Formats: sequence, C-alpha cells, structure tokens
Amino acid sequence: MKSRTRARSIALQVLFELDLAKDHKPGEVFQLRVNNENLDERLAEFAREIVVGVIPIKNKLDDFIAQHAPEWPVDQVAIIDRNILRIALWEFAVKKRTPVKVAINEAVELAKIYGSDSSPRFVNGVLGSLAERQAEINNYFGKL
Repeated sequence: MKSRTRARSIALQVLFELDLAKDHKPGEVFQLRVNNENLDERLAEFAREIVVGVIPIKNKLDDFIAQHAPEWPVDQVAIIDRNILRIALWEFAVKKRTPVKVAINEAVELAKIYGSDSSPRFVNGVLGSLAERQAEINNYFGKL
C-alpha cells in the first residue's frame, strides 16, 4: 500500500470506529491507530488532518453525499463506504489539495480493501456525481 493510501487507511479506521462507538474520544482513537501502525510523522499528520477535518463537518458532507445516492439514505450506507466518501469529498472539495481524480482513485482503492464487493462501484459512482458539482461544493465549504 502506498504511503498516503496507508495514511488515508488510518484515518478511515479512526472515522469508522468513531461512527460505531460514539463515546470514544477522537484523539485517543487516533493515537492508538498511529501507534499500532508506526507511521512516520508526516503521514501521521496527514491522517490527523483528515480526521480533524472530517469530524466537525461530517453532517454537511453527508448532506452532499445523500444528494448523489438518493436510493440509499446516508444512515443506511455501509459505515465504511460512508467514511470513504466523506474522506474523498473532504479532500477534493474542502481541503482542495488533492485533485478530484486522485481522491476518487484513492477512495476506490480503499473501497476495494475495506468495503464489500459492490463498494468500489458505489463509491466511484457517488464521487463521480459529486465531482460534477465540485465548484458549487467548493463554494459552500469556502464560506465556512
């Protein structure tokens, strides 16, 4: 696994756990994952940036995701898929440092590793639709 993909994987694991166990503290969960994975400082910071970036706006990210997966209410989307979508959308629409195609490719790779057989196609489809609205989404998050 490529190094930045590995960092995204750590962020995904943290976000997944926080969705499952609402009483867990983000900082503690993150530190435990980083310690177990022995990430270098640069990659740990990248993973932390994703987690800290996604958590406070996850409901708004979910609103955008829901608009592009109407047959699946966000609370019925698999937790792993939902967090993969959140990470990719945050990367290309909020942080804006990751090109859309890279964010989508990385999300599909994570879906292949952690999701179900249908996850990669689902993630690719939803993110492809969201990418078509990138300017609007960028504008919304730019105002926050």
